[in-house]
Amino acid sequence: MSTVPLTHILFVSTALFFIGMYGLFTRRNMITMLMSVELILNSVNINFVAFNKYLYPQKADGIFFTIFIITIAAAEAAVAIAIIINLYRTHKSIDVDDATELKW
Repeated sequence: MSTVPLTHILFVSTALFFIGMYGLFTRRNMITMLMSVELILNSVNINFVAFNKYLYPQKADGIFFTIFIITIAAAEAAVAIAIIINLYRTHKSIDVDDATELKW
């Protein structure tokens, strides 16, 4: 059974990261921006697992960091979706430009 070279894994991770950055900076829809942040976090998780496998295969530090990031990402997504639902109820839009017009 052959293993995938580290450069291929890092290429996929880099591609995911820059797709996420592009989506974060070019989109105005909050749901799309949230998905872009999740792509960025997943690219970091791929890096942690890949470097853990290739540098320290006997340790599980990269896996623990990945589980921690997944937990934080789930909490972040829950809070962000709650904010998006509240914004939609008040303004009938989830556009970022509409969020700047909030009345406190």
